Amino acid sequence: MGRRRWRDGRGELVVPGGATVPLELATSYRARTRGLLGRDAVDGALLLSPANSVHTVRMRFPIDVAYLDRHLVVVAVRTMRPGRLGLPRPRARHVLEAGAGTMAGWGLRVGVRVSVAAARG
Repeated sequence: MGRRRWRDGRGELVVPGGATVPLELATSYRARTRGLLGRDAVDGALLLSPANSVHTVRMRFPIDVAYLDRHLVVVAVRTMRPGRLGLPRPRARHVLEAGAGTMAGWGLRVGVRVSVAAARG
């Protein structure tokens, strides 16, 4: 399965048997570094790629964090309060962020393979 080449922008996250979620793609260094900083909420989810760890320093709200491997299979899911440093996940290639408590409602858990559809344009 080759290397994923997404660009900053919008798309959809599809969780099999679960939900289709609005997605923001952060693939440039600048977009990944900014992430959810300065926001009061997230509409759907934010995908950081490439990434294998995140922090919540200076964030305003707790988030769910899902670590995805290169095949977009969830390898770990954590809820992080503001002011925390997440440890790097060796197998992770992408990180999903969403408001705390939302991922379970989407059916997102370890072992689930998600798909990403980037918006054309």
